[in-house]
Amino acid sequence: MFGDYSLGDLGSIFVMQGFAGLILFSVYVLMALGLAIIFGQMGVINMAHGEFMILGAYVTWMTSNLFQAYLPGLFSGYFFLAMILAFVASGALGMLVEWALIRHLYKRPLDTLLATWGLSLMLQQAYRSVFGAREVGVELPQWMLGSLHVTESIEVPINGVFVMCLTVLITISVAYVMYKSRWGRQVRAVVQNRIMAGAVGINTEKVDRYTFGLGCGIAGIAGSAFTMIGSTGPTSGQLYIVDTFLVVVFGGAASLLGTIASAFSISQTQSTLEFFMSGSMAKVLTLLAVVGILMLRPQGLFALKVRK
Repeated sequence: MFGDYSLGDLGSIFVMQGFAGLILFSVYVLMALGLAIIFGQMGVINMAHGEFMILGAYVTWMTSNLFQAYLPGLFSGYFFLAMILAFVASGALGMLVEWALIRHLYKRPLDTLLATWGLSLMLQQAYRSVFGAREVGVELPQWMLGSLHVTESIEVPINGVFVMCLTVLITISVAYVMYKSRWGRQVRAVVQNRIMAGAVGINTEKVDRYTFGLGCGIAGIAGSAFTMIGSTGPTSGQLYIVDTFLVVVFGGAASLLGTIASAFSISQTQSTLEFFMSGSMAKVLTLLAVVGILMLRPQGLFALKVRK
């Protein structure tokens, strides 16, 4: 596999694929953060999480088109507004889904899985009816185009650097909210012991609704980031949902550090292997490695102690 390359070539390949893996890592982290919050606190397996991401991508696409048509002078900064709108749209839909559907299915994981899978199909059809079956692409501002020349043989795209910086900012913000804010303390109290949290006056239903909305809102931001590295279609979210669940399970449910470590490990392994073999084979080997580690440590890399 490596015999056809010199040491210098291999070094450049590993650096380039490592950076490509960081971009994939950014999308995985943004997707998995929301999923880990929902699954870790509520025990809900949200099979429609990818569709919340695609809603954020479509909101970003519509915002781009509106700025191009009506506010061309402000087009260079449209993405920041699009990201906020994507968070609000996906978060609001998530809270509506929790109120109308999810809250009736707590402690029924199989029913929740089937219900959210059905919701996923419904949202895909809704996107297909509203936006069409063809994939759409977002026009990037001029300052996001081009590459940074690290060396003569290594270039990194500017939009990839922006996505990684965005991921770092969102991760720090989520960590602050979860570990420093009053609402974050309520969320962790519900995770540790829901009955006692309710007994001391915490409105667990309200915490659940806002938590589900936050998780879906973060998926919307992931959709905004996704538009910079890929085209958006009604079924694009399904390309990432399995890998995102894998990240959450491998890292340990409700563990922010575990989610980040898991996303980094899986994205780097997959990106590097894809250069030397087919994409499907790279996924198979990555999955086998993860399954092997989970057989030795079934609770994931970083598991929280939860009172039963």
